[in-house]
Amino acid sequence: QVQLVESGGGLVQAGGSLRLSCTASGFRSSIDDMYWYRQAPGKQRELVASISRGGSTNYADSVKGRFTISRDNAKNTEYLQMNSLKPEDTAVYYCAVLYWGMYYWGEGTLVTVSS
Repeated sequence: QVQLVESGGGLVQAGGSLRLSCTASGFRSSIDDMYWYRQAPGKQRELVASISRGGSTNYADSVKGRFTISRDNAKNTEYLQMNSLKPEDTAVYYCAVLYWGMYYWGEGTLVTVSS
């Protein structure tokens, strides 16, 4: 059974850091692109960062220079290092993967940044 499990969310003060992890299981072959999305209250889900299997990365303008996405292909795990957090980063963060042309999603982890 395919499963994505996020961890690492929580409450942090503005200017602080958090590291999110997402481990994928149940996939029978290599995962293609991996993503982090977020959804703030009352807003649409937005793409935060993506990373290809080869390590190429892309970021939303709002997080460039503050967030870093990475992955460990041997562990089927991706990470999101979030530094210099701002109250506007408060959201539920979701990991997602692209596998054989289909997207699979985690259930999300809440990140709350207090001012």
